[in-house]
Amino acid sequence: MDIIVVRQGATDKEVRQVVKKLEGKGFKANISKGTERTVIGVIGDTSKITEEESNTFEALPGVEKVLRIIQPYKLASRSFKPENTLIKVGRHVIGGKKIQVIAGPCAVENMATLLKIAEEVKKAGAAFIRGGAFKPRTSPYSFQGLREEGLRYLAETRKKTGMPVVTEIMDPRDINAILEYTDIIQIGARNMQNFRLLQEVGSYDKPVLLKRGLSATIKELLMAAEYIMSEGNNKVILCERGIRTFETETRNTLDLSAVPVLKGLSHLPVIVDPSHGVGKRHLIPPMAKAAVAAGADGLIIEVHTHPENALSDGEQSLKPDKFRVLMNELRAVAKAVGREI
Repeated sequence: MDIIVVRQGATDKEVRQVVKKLEGKGFKANISKGTERTVIGVIGDTSKITEEESNTFEALPGVEKVLRIIQPYKLASRSFKPENTLIKVGRHVIGGKKIQVIAGPCAVENMATLLKIAEEVKKAGAAFIRGGAFKPRTSPYSFQGLREEGLRYLAETRKKTGMPVVTEIMDPRDINAILEYTDIIQIGARNMQNFRLLQEVGSYDKPVLLKRGLSATIKELLMAAEYIMSEGNNKVILCERGIRTFETETRNTLDLSAVPVLKGLSHLPVIVDPSHGVGKRHLIPPMAKAAVAAGADGLIIEVHTHPENALSDGEQSLKPDKFRVLMNELRAVAKAVGREI
């Protein structure tokens, strides 16, 4: 027993009765109201529920049927929620017909540069500004980010441009600052299986952009999303950003097949990060266009006014003029597949 389907016309009292019975057996309940049906996801180890116990739930007033989900991820599964999840951030919706573009520098370096980049990408059509305030770097001697000062710069940029902010969290101890200054919390690839961090962000009603780990399978990505959702936060955005393979011509191997696979398995929106996926500036435009053709709900692209002087990932950052050209090309691809940018 993993899903309890509520019959049409069931009262709130009847639904509460089901939830109370679940909680009495040590489970948590996640209620999802769709256009056609309402379902209650059972959170916990349901393998211990006997068929007889399952039947007692099916006999409750207001219950239509009780179902099992084969996949280990339940709340993220399309079996739990057939309709696509739409995540509203300000006036923007992620997961709908419009493909949302997140753009900005890899790292927040100073207020002037960040604001200039934000103004340029907004003019080109980007909806969100991104920038790292806390930077997970391979070397401890590389630039580690401006931390809370960087968060303040992001918030000030949001105030001046109206663009919602996307930035990464690395440590649960920074959650209060992240919640104050940002609109979407990013979980980077290196932290995809930092389960304590996933549970922490899952405790708050703030959208989470979850990047696929360097060597993670699709199933592992969905299980990471399940960690977040099991804490009550259903606003999860999955991100394909390239995986580590034997190939050395690109920084990573951008697995665009993950987009239709994920959209078949899960109701959560899927975006693509071609910048980290390939790591080379000239390869970003073709892979971004391919991502849109594959069905991505959004893109996250690194942009810098002077990438040659960037403190982080300059080699995979587009200049604003190249980003503007790419956005125009993406509009044509989106239109061809029945979407818009």
